Amino acid sequence: MSMVQEFKEFAMKGNVMDLAVGVIIGGAFGKIVDSIVGDLIMPLVAWIMGGKLDFSGMFVVLGKAPEGTTMTLDALKKAQVPVFAYGNFVTILVNFVILAFIIFIMVKQVNRLRKEEPPAVAEPAATAEDILLLREIRDSLKQ
Repeated sequence: MSMVQEFKEFAMKGNVMDLAVGVIIGGAFGKIVDSIVGDLIMPLVAWIMGGKLDFSGMFVVLGKAPEGTTMTLDALKKAQVPVFAYGNFVTILVNFVILAFIIFIMVKQVNRLRKEEPPAVAEPAATAEDILLLREIRDSLKQ
């Protein structure tokens, strides 16, 4: 079997196609969560904390910045100045927590929908009178 044929069989399996669809949807879903965090949640947090608070702009410069370098995260990184960008981390952490919570809710709902009630154990039907009589006859003949 040729390598191309083997690859074609592998790629056409159901699990591979499901995984591909999941990755594509996951990427798009990640962008939605990024927007929720960046455009909705972080501005609310900034407003609650009383001002313009941009977590991604919070950092500590660990080295010496060349003269004339603006003190923004992007400019410092371009100048290759070591920067402890804890604000970026906070933003990504909030992003992760929201995404994990949404996935938890989705999995919980899917599991709830999949859960079927187990079939009730049927009680054995009462043995008919003639069967009982035949059993008694059989048992008495054995003796």
